[in-house]
Amino acid sequence: MDLSLDLTGGFLFVRRTAPDRITVADRDLLASFVLAPDRLVEAWPVADARILAPSHAEVLLALRPELVILGSGARQVFPPAAFLAAFLGKGIGIEVMDNAAAARTYDLLAGEGRRVVAGFILAGND
Repeated sequence: MDLSLDLTGGFLFVRRTAPDRITVADRDLLASFVLAPDRLVEAWPVADARILAPSHAEVLLALRPELVILGSGARQVFPPAAFLAAFLGKGIGIEVMDNAAAARTYDLLAGEGRRVVAGFILAGND
């Protein structure tokens, strides 16, 4: 399900993170998702960064990012090189960090008006 909100700050933002959930605006999300300043894509079928494939990049690329942030869960876990290459081959930067750092970085960049897209992995809840 896609969610589009008209917020005072002008973008969808991460309000808080916890090991088992992330709050976007006022909505608690319990499963992996993708977030852009103007769109929330729920039910991203990913439970572990180590098994990401290039096909998992399609939903992120469809949002036309200039930069991608991957929140890999409670800890920083790097995905396979083939997943990273899906972005780098198109000239799109990708940064991998834990969910809390990814949320802070996403909020900062989105607040600056950057076209950032973040994928957040919430393990075991999808």
